Amino acid sequence: MAMASLRPLLLVLGLLLCVLGPSVSHAGKLLVVPADGSHWLSMLGVIPQLQQNGHEIVVMAPEALLYIKEGSSYTLKTYPVPFQSEDVEASFVELGHDTFGNYPFLQRMIKIYKKVKRDSAMIFSGCSHLMHNKELMASLVESSFDVVLTDPFFPCGAIVAQYLALPAVFFLNALPCGLHFEATQCPNPLSYVPRSMSLNPDRMSFPQRVKNVLIALTEKVMCNMVYSPYSLLASEVLQRDVTIQDLLASASIWLLRTDFVNEYPRPTMPNMAFIGGINCLAKNLLSQVCIRVDFLHACTLGSSLDEGAF
Repeated sequence: MAMASLRPLLLVLGLLLCVLGPSVSHAGKLLVVPADGSHWLSMLGVIPQLQQNGHEIVVMAPEALLYIKEGSSYTLKTYPVPFQSEDVEASFVELGHDTFGNYPFLQRMIKIYKKVKRDSAMIFSGCSHLMHNKELMASLVESSFDVVLTDPFFPCGAIVAQYLALPAVFFLNALPCGLHFEATQCPNPLSYVPRSMSLNPDRMSFPQRVKNVLIALTEKVMCNMVYSPYSLLASEVLQRDVTIQDLLASASIWLLRTDFVNEYPRPTMPNMAFIGGINCLAKNLLSQVCIRVDFLHACTLGSSLDEGAF
């Protein structure tokens, strides 16, 4: 096999080794399609290491940026979108307020549904503008990248990888509705694995299992609302029928930022690697003020949970 055809494979393996430990890998050209916010901040720990190993890195992001900035270890390429940075910031601020809000369960679900519908439409519009930017997409084809590194929380990067016929490396914490388990065919039984926001224990009573199923059905409705437009966009761009499962199942490697000891027991696929400690590389001691505030918040939260307030 020619070295040119081996290059993407070597770069994917080099990326995995770079994240998991010291490596010697063949240098290549890496296209990064991140999601803004904590997704990008987590990815920042990996990119400088890749650049130090000799890889050329291009980060492609919308012009409406919040946390994604120019960096010395990569080249930032932006594209126009129909929203502003202020819109993104307002979305994050509202998310922070809602996360710590003490709402009844039904009211919380309604608020989440409305916010997800509004924010997902905004982010999808950015992806649609990218895929229909013929000049930019043509330049990506001519750039001869080897691998696409992306967070699949919003699967725009997965569509780009398919369009460029490149291997994709997924860098993520988790996906809504357990889509990462569905795409990789990992068991995720509702009878044993509590859904997020259910506050169910891992050993559930019958009413708790019923609640788990109802939450799962609600998640399906929201995930269909969020992800079905990407399926239609991918089908249009790739000129074939594409489902979300097709996009997610195309990943060469899944780099999971969760720690397996915090997960419920389940099988994982051979191309899934746990890298939960990667965000602990930068260590700074908390001030005494922060420690006291965190302790007080933890005590208050624990008391609320005991009283069934959430």
